[in-house]
Amino acid sequence: MANRKDDHIKYALKYEAPYNSFDDMELIHHSLPDYDLSDIDLSTHFAGRDFDFPFYINAMTGGSEKGRAVNRKLAQLAQATGLVMVTGSYSAALQNEHDNSYPTQEEFSDLLLATNIGLDKPVEFGQQTVAQMKPIFLQVHVNLMQELLMPEGEREFRRWKSNLADYAREIPVPVILKEVGFGMDVKTIETAANLGIKTFDISGRGGTSFAYIENQRGGSRSYLNDWGQTTVQALLNAQQLTDTVEILASGGIRHPLDMIKALTLGARAVGLSRTVLELVERYPLEQAIDIVNGWKDDLRLIMCALNCKTVEDLKTVDYILYGKLKDARQVKNPRR
Repeated sequence: MANRKDDHIKYALKYEAPYNSFDDMELIHHSLPDYDLSDIDLSTHFAGRDFDFPFYINAMTGGSEKGRAVNRKLAQLAQATGLVMVTGSYSAALQNEHDNSYPTQEEFSDLLLATNIGLDKPVEFGQQTVAQMKPIFLQVHVNLMQELLMPEGEREFRRWKSNLADYAREIPVPVILKEVGFGMDVKTIETAANLGIKTFDISGRGGTSFAYIENQRGGSRSYLNDWGQTTVQALLNAQQLTDTVEILASGGIRHPLDMIKALTLGARAVGLSRTVLELVERYPLEQAIDIVNGWKDDLRLIMCALNCKTVEDLKTVDYILYGKLKDARQVKNPRR
């Protein structure tokens, strides 16, 4: 388990996505704003509560000594900046009672802590996770292509939908269904919503590729490294649903401009993984804190330039699509 988790960190830092869909989207500047910079409000709402900022540290690691060191730095950063931190999958700790690689609220008393588990795990594992971690919400991740590419991966998937219905019904904290970088499709969102899920992290292609990671770990299917839909394409596809479910975005978000673009397309908030991982691995903690707090200032600056006082206002911003996004259209199979 530990070697696989450490491989994920190593290859996530090594991978460079060949295409980022946010580069094919341009926001329309507004020259005469109605607001002062001090008027801009970054707060948002999802998973049953209000948050001061529309971005969070997304699930990454756990289950190894390297994961423990990374998680401690991420927890310190999140606590100091008021961000939510989602831990990596908690299944490693459920399999090893001596695992101490995940931050706890006993250790970080002011941390907004959430956690994550795979949908292959039955709801009893989720209940145990919530009892031990006391998270503000539980991410349940779906990683079908990653499982298929892992030699040690899951091979039975029929129970995933019934597991999800159990999670929606029996977990005592809000449940978020999360993709892991392949882009969640509309049919999945609609199916899960009918099972009782209200919040979705569509996590598209453009950031960490778990197909690439598993191929680096010894796989031979590099032609699948770019499997799935990009983050912007997944957001565009899901725009019709943003009034009925809560959409979160992750996958390839590098800086505040990408965050704003995702919020413009209807996301309630955005999750950052590799961008923050690089931050805590490259810089001393105090410098990383300054950079993240600077991102908050930059979000306000960009929102002012778009004449948007609130995150909700961003949904009214006009934009231009170029390149692959401009030409993309989803074709419905006539045989369906």
